[in-house]
Amino acid sequence: MTGMGVEAGAHAARSRALAVLRIRGRALAVALLPAAAAVILLAGGSTGHLVGPGWDAARWVVSGVALLVLLAAAGVALVVARARPAVSPTVPVSEESAPDLYRMVRDLADRLDVPAPSAIALTPDCDSWLEDRTHPPHGPPTKTAQDQQGPGGDLASLGRGHPHRRTAATVLVIGSPFLWWMRVGELRAVLAPVVAGTGPSAHPDIAAARRFVRGLDATVAVASAPGRCALTRTLCAGLGWVARLLLRSCREHAAEMERGVAAAAAERAQAVDYGLRIVAQEQVGLAYAGWDRLLTRVALPAWRMGRWPARLDAGVVAALTELSRRDRLAEGFASRLGERPACDLLEEPGLVDEAASLLAARLFHGGPAEAGPDWAPVDWDDYPEEVVDRKWRSDAARLHRVLDTFGVRDTTGATAGSPTGTGTPGTGTTPHGITAADTAPTLARVLDHLSGPPAPPAENPRAAALAEGLSAELAREEAAAPAARPKSEDVGPGSELWDDGALPLFPLQPPRTPREILADHVTAMVCCAAMDTAGATPGLDWLDGPTLLIDGERAADLTPRVLSLTEDGDPSPLREWLTASGIRPEKPVRLV
Repeated sequence: MTGMGVEAGAHAARSRALAVLRIRGRALAVALLPAAAAVILLAGGSTGHLVGPGWDAARWVVSGVALLVLLAAAGVALVVARARPAVSPTVPVSEESAPDLYRMVRDLADRLDVPAPSAIALTPDCDSWLEDRTHPPHGPPTKTAQDQQGPGGDLASLGRGHPHRRTAATVLVIGSPFLWWMRVGELRAVLAPVVAGTGPSAHPDIAAARRFVRGLDATVAVASAPGRCALTRTLCAGLGWVARLLLRSCREHAAEMERGVAAAAAERAQAVDYGLRIVAQEQVGLAYAGWDRLLTRVALPAWRMGRWPARLDAGVVAALTELSRRDRLAEGFASRLGERPACDLLEEPGLVDEAASLLAARLFHGGPAEAGPDWAPVDWDDYPEEVVDRKWRSDAARLHRVLDTFGVRDTTGATAGSPTGTGTPGTGTTPHGITAADTAPTLARVLDHLSGPPAPPAENPRAAALAEGLSAELAREEAAAPAARPKSEDVGPGSELWDDGALPLFPLQPPRTPREILADHVTAMVCCAAMDTAGATPGLDWLDGPTLLIDGERAADLTPRVLSLTEDGDPSPLREWLTASGIRPEKPVRLV
């Protein structure tokens, strides 16, 4: 039954591939039709059958039209053949850096009786697929970055360079979180349906149909590129119209062809590790949940601070291990950790993790392509100090700058230069003429300003104004920040894998609302006061991100009290919490 299913899926895919190729053939026939008519007219004139002024005029007109059509068809065909189809941003992994992984994939291909993928690459996401890089513009095979650097080279550079250059015909792309969370047997079971796809993909008709569709898609992108002169725009408009017309004609057949390939691959993989694959699919969902939470709760705050965690994949293991500790439904997953992890198939997993982490920051946040003074890697041990503490103090400083512009005074008597609140007032003034004694960075200043009447309106007007001010200040800071652009030597035809202006390709979150920004800044101010007056410390929660630790315990009940202040104007819940925690809001805090 399985063999029949494989044949049925492969036959359906081949049938649809032939339909795509027939569309290509019909397009060629349409382009050659005026030339055929011109040949008939010219032959008729040379044999004395089609003579006279009318036939002579027809020969000139049809020959001219045929020449123009042939030139246009040749131009379209040349662009389709030479346009660069999209190539996924990945971290290439050479066989020298992962011999065990290549051996496992080849053994799997032998069991499935399909051709083995020619190369392996990693993507910073929870997905795996086969990628065809046989299109001619991808160029001849070239060495990977590690091959160029020699053994032990820095894999952090593998996400850059010249990714359009072809390293193999069919590349197996594996989600990097799978390597760290899954065991070797689970990874093999998950990859079985993917590797099985090399069988039908190797059929020449399917390969040709894919190249044609990918070429049309790349042609549409070429025709849509901005910054051209009027004549070139006109020519590109016609080129784009033809490519879109052919794509619309091929769309249904191409989609059915891919469904047939997937069905044939799935059927072929049924006999390989079937029972283990059911368990492994559960791990896929768990890994995706942990990866998404790690990116949004842990990595994103670091990226916004100009730091990128260099061991994101290792963080997935920590996050999911913590989940198994908290969630009884996940208790069974922790027992798997005693088995061999799939990352052991790599010679230097730390370097690969670093490369994937940098690429993740590039794709999900739009960070620079390489580390620098304002874009430095951070280890997990240093995360609380270099990210959490800096984030809170930067947000607190921004909050007080906006309060200064509003002319908000501090009524506690503390001074900006006196941590005890008893020093001599300074002489600095704000644009409103308020002295430093009136603008000490205290939590009390924030509480007093946001506190509303006993029965607050639907929206606290002071909070709304402060939220808008913070949003505007953040927008100014982001506009003033230098754009992440590639080095000049990396710019050129075929050197860029994606358009930097389109980064991030996969933004993690929609922009924060002003109310969310205000709540984040007030929370940061509370945390700074806790650290400076009550001995609290910044911490990292693998599932929730930056967290405040008071006496070594996580302060989990802070958020609703802050929202009560910012949204309702009621400071009582927060003041009670501050008193119970030993935090003194009247004392100035240290800012950055």
